[in-house]
Amino acid sequence: MTQLDFTVEKIEAVTVDLPHALAGSALMSPYVWQLDDGRYGMLARIVPPPGAPHPTTGSIWYAESPDGLHFTLGEAPVIAPGTGGLDPGGCEDPTLLTDGDRTLVYYTGVDADGSTGRLMLADGPDMHHLEKRGIALASTKTSGNTKEATIDRTADGGWRLFYEYAYRDASRIGLAIGDGACGPWHEQPHPFSVREHAWDSWHLSTGPLLTTDKERPVMFYNGATRDARWRIGWVAFDADYDRVVDRCIEPLIVPPPQPERGMTDIAFAASIIATGDLLYLYYSVADARLARAHIRRFAF
Repeated sequence: MTQLDFTVEKIEAVTVDLPHALAGSALMSPYVWQLDDGRYGMLARIVPPPGAPHPTTGSIWYAESPDGLHFTLGEAPVIAPGTGGLDPGGCEDPTLLTDGDRTLVYYTGVDADGSTGRLMLADGPDMHHLEKRGIALASTKTSGNTKEATIDRTADGGWRLFYEYAYRDASRIGLAIGDGACGPWHEQPHPFSVREHAWDSWHLSTGPLLTTDKERPVMFYNGATRDARWRIGWVAFDADYDRVVDRCIEPLIVPPPQPERGMTDIAFAASIIATGDLLYLYYSVADARLARAHIRRFAF
């Protein structure tokens, strides 16, 4: 089997025109895709600034762009915290999926005190008419705070759901199998784990899947040390996601250096668009702003 490698050719800032009411907000979790007319759509988590009258961990907004770099926001969030129920504390981590004529959005719903999240689902005929459908994958005694969905359909018609979960005082990546895009989901052994003394030695979180080669899909995952210094790497699987066939040694993307060690030190992958061997990877930096990396894929 040929080996894989990836190299970053360029990094660009992604901007969003925010109305005055959202000035000072943090931008995170940019799920970007290309629309039928060549423009770009984006779902993103927008976190109100400190001191906001109704503090939450965020709402999910839809934005569009002609070039994939400069986005214009819609007039209202498409998924917002409820006044009760399962997500009054915030709505985070959108992942878009189409299933026939339905638009599905997996997201994280956060409880009132912001301490517990769970993977939830909203759907509708289009992006502007989504309805919340409840819990998509519940937490268990051993897998708390289910979140950050990444989904693919394999060649045999089955579905795979990757997700982040809390294990003791660390984040891990879980895997579940389902018969449809909405599950029900059946948990499997974890797909890969942390590596001792490496940049991904303590925390792991899901990232976007590159599936242009269905025989060897690649996840651009997020990994961190115990002190939560997150970087972006990659791991390749076989066609059914049963085993890892290749994995990076060093991180592919690291955040720019911070002036003080105690400052937020995070690069976190959210979505990817493939154009031949050139890839556009969208990610958040320092839990505050968005970026796009031009990545070249090599096989040798």
